[in-house]
Amino acid sequence: MATFNFNPLASEVQCTEFELIVTLKDARVLHLPLSWFPKLNHASPKQRNNYEILGDGEGIHWEELDEDLSVKGFLQGISLQQASA
Repeated sequence: MATFNFNPLASEVQCTEFELIVTLKDARVLHLPLSWFPKLNHASPKQRNNYEILGDGEGIHWEELDEDLSVKGFLQGISLQQASA
């Protein structure tokens, strides 16, 4: 039986007024609504763009906002509203 190695990694991050856009190393591009991430949604454009890609791309960290997000979590499709329900 074949196994699938599920290890998505970010290579680029961009924040618009309404979206968090994450480009993965395998060329997929994720468009995620900022409304899923209250700290990012309420942050200034300057704060949103002050991020660090963690490790080999496993996560994204915003020091000033005290926010850490995992790329694997993005692909699981769980918003914060669903997680807290």
